[in-house]
Amino acid sequence: MTISTGDRVMARKRIIAVGHAALDYVYRIDKFPSSATKMRALDHVTSGGGMAANAAAAIARLGADVSLWARIGDDPAGGIIRNQLHAVGVGVSHVRAFHGVPSATAAVIVDGRGERLVVSEDDHEFPLAPDWLPISDVDAADAVVSDLTWLEGTVAAFSAARDRDVPTILDIDLNSGQLLAKVIGLADFAIFSAPAFRKFLEGGSDEDRLTRLVHAGIRHAGVTLGARGYLWAARGGEHGRQPAFPVKVVDTTGAGDAFHGAFAWCLAAGYADQECARFASAVAAMSCTGLGARSGLPTREDVDRFLARSA
Repeated sequence: MTISTGDRVMARKRIIAVGHAALDYVYRIDKFPSSATKMRALDHVTSGGGMAANAAAAIARLGADVSLWARIGDDPAGGIIRNQLHAVGVGVSHVRAFHGVPSATAAVIVDGRGERLVVSEDDHEFPLAPDWLPISDVDAADAVVSDLTWLEGTVAAFSAARDRDVPTILDIDLNSGQLLAKVIGLADFAIFSAPAFRKFLEGGSDEDRLTRLVHAGIRHAGVTLGARGYLWAARGGEHGRQPAFPVKVVDTTGAGDAFHGAFAWCLAAGYADQECARFASAVAAMSCTGLGARSGLPTREDVDRFLARSA
């Protein structure tokens, strides 16, 4: 099945992303050393990071209007985070800078195979209350996506979306922990990373675990499996495994974030689950061809051409 968005007439979609925004300092090396040493990087970039922010960047590159609801520090790193989001087309009016709280940052070391070592630092002093968010904006949204790093903001946005019948997509990673139980009931689409899937869902095969989620009320449950593709199940009995697309990998940083952003874009555009899985998998693969989480993000036309070649 080939997806072509070019033959579809679609109004410009509006999507809200809630959660994490950070700044990544990315260094590429040939291979990881076997012991402590000094080494020179082959290349380096200062790249916007954070799961929700990366998803929002992917959505913007695909051509939707996307607003990020996030917290950053009132510091130089926060200024770079905001500027890089604005440059790619993400709405930053509700990326709020808090005085006296440092922005989240990470050092990312990438080897010649695209594998990563990530050392991150997130401040835990950000105010939790979401009372400054423009919840009424959900009325005009076609989808809401969250990475669950800000529980209070996610619950506020997802609750409003549920009241207004706006679909919600939850990005579930290892950081979700016990927060997951507090918001899973508000999620229409629950998409896990492979480590989170193994940790939070026990017993039975992968297919059995996904089926249990669907029976519990999730509209679509899936797990991203890296080179092994994407496995999913949906209400009504639909299920599938989308193979990963082969690409020359430079850096896998943010590939899962790109997947979630592209999936939200497809959902807002009215694609069926199987189409969303294929399109999002293509975007995730293409995102791995650049250094840092965003340099490889494709436009909609880029994805159309990629999928046409892969048909």
